[in-house]
Amino acid sequence: MPKTMFEKIWNLHLVHEQDGNSIIYIDRHLVHEVTSPQAFEGLRLAGRRVLHPEATFAVPDHNIPTVNQDQPISDPISALQVETLRQNCKEFGITLFDLGDERSGIVHVMGPEQGLTLPGSTIVCGDSHTATHGAFGSLAFGIGTSEVEHVLATQTLQQKKPKTMLVQVEGVLSETVTPKDIILAIIGKIGIAGGSGCVIEYAGETIRSMTMEGRMTLCNMTIEAGARAGMVAPDEKTFEYFKNKPMSPKGDNWEKALSSWKKLPSDPDAEFDITVKLNANDVLPQVTWGTNPGMVTDINSKIPDPENIQNPGITRALEYMGLVADQAITDIHLDRVFIGSCTNSRIEDLRSVAEFVKGRQVNEHVSAMIVPGRVLKQKRKGSVVFLKLLGSNGALKQDVLCV
Repeated sequence: MPKTMFEKIWNLHLVHEQDGNSIIYIDRHLVHEVTSPQAFEGLRLAGRRVLHPEATFAVPDHNIPTVNQDQPISDPISALQVETLRQNCKEFGITLFDLGDERSGIVHVMGPEQGLTLPGSTIVCGDSHTATHGAFGSLAFGIGTSEVEHVLATQTLQQKKPKTMLVQVEGVLSETVTPKDIILAIIGKIGIAGGSGCVIEYAGETIRSMTMEGRMTLCNMTIEAGARAGMVAPDEKTFEYFKNKPMSPKGDNWEKALSSWKKLPSDPDAEFDITVKLNANDVLPQVTWGTNPGMVTDINSKIPDPENIQNPGITRALEYMGLVADQAITDIHLDRVFIGSCTNSRIEDLRSVAEFVKGRQVNEHVSAMIVPGRVLKQKRKGSVVFLKLLGSNGALKQDVLCV
């Protein structure tokens, strides 16, 4: 019987199924300092250990400063959480990529860059945007603190089997349209609850043309459509990405892994519960004007009129945002520009911004900041210098180097 990629991975990791509930094995558990303290304390109180510490990796990434990471963290609560993570990792034998370690960074950036994220694997983390890892053909869930404890203790996760949704995107992206525009256009089409109860697989010419970083952006924001996870089938771009990654398979194991990964894509006749189609040629740069990602339109449009839509949520959103009906998107004043977080903080994103701002200055009425997903420490000439655009007068405080 033809199977989707999700079904193939799910079935390979299914431990037990009863009354609609399933227990699946987790290959990789990523941990950070915010959702883990209570989980570790629960283990401690119950006298349990981490069942597979070798499958668990930790990194502080939510409460750390962007600059001066070699200095003590000034905020006492943040400092306590990071120190607690250190102590818990030491006590339970978990590998920690601590501050000062060149492997540290945002967990959803660090994982793929280190080869911890691999096609066909199941991955969990106590963060909703764990869906990012699905860009590599993995099944990745965000989980809560009680589930973090359960995975630490059993290396399994209890879930109800999600439905499947195929989002087919065809066409060629224009120069001004990015993967983030595509996912915002999808959310605008299906709504912020459109993916509820589903795992979304992204397919089509447009998706295949995206870089791995672009696919990460796409899967990262799947959660904003209410879905459990997002996935893209692995291909030659995926395999090339993982070549020579520190923790990728090596030698004969690499060839065995490749053989397995090439079997993951959904079978041609596989059936999905829901199918959505989008033409990338029709997508313009997208702007979210309201209080959730579903309140989105293109750069050439106007703010909608609540009287024409009959949605009280839109009225409240416009009041909160200080916008008015029929206002042109291009007339909205910008106060701050932020590029970073786990959605757009990878090296490709930083290079793109660096190319755009080189030789320019930030508007005097706007402050801007770029936060990298991982600080690259390279000794070779031509290494990247990331940009921190910040200042009351908007002047550049650092130059930008493009690699």
